[in-house]
Amino acid sequence: MTVKPGIALRLQFLVRVVRKECRHLATTDQRLFASAFTLAQASRLETDPDLAERVEAFVGRFGRLQDTIGDKLLPSLLTALGEKSSATIDNLDRAERLGLLMSADQWMTIRHLRNQMVHEYVEDPLVLTSALQTGHAFVPALIAAADKMVTEIVQRGWA
Repeated sequence: MTVKPGIALRLQFLVRVVRKECRHLATTDQRLFASAFTLAQASRLETDPDLAERVEAFVGRFGRLQDTIGDKLLPSLLTALGEKSSATIDNLDRAERLGLLMSADQWMTIRHLRNQMVHEYVEDPLVLTSALQTGHAFVPALIAAADKMVTEIVQRGWA
């Protein structure tokens, strides 16, 4: 199956971006979670700029990868596959059916978690600690989804 040149260029660009975002998230994840992230660490964020930067990098990179995959790569891939791209939940359901995601429900949980980390970050160290630990647990699923989509694109010769 061939795709229009504009779609192929978009997919090639997104594959490069997603690969880089996966590497950056994995690096930050390893640095932040070399040991378990604790409530005591969350409470020190205002006085420990190095830790605060690692947390900020993790939250930003987690959210950026989730956004890039769900809002850009997946709709473009669905279009290239001849599927109709529509509302996010419909795209996720379609991606799950096509074997590109483990679970649409899991992806919505990751999306909610991303929002929680971004919006609750400064206010509640307990919520932040829990969200960061959960985010860390979801990093492999996020990277696996990216890898599945990138592999699909590469195997079809679109990137």
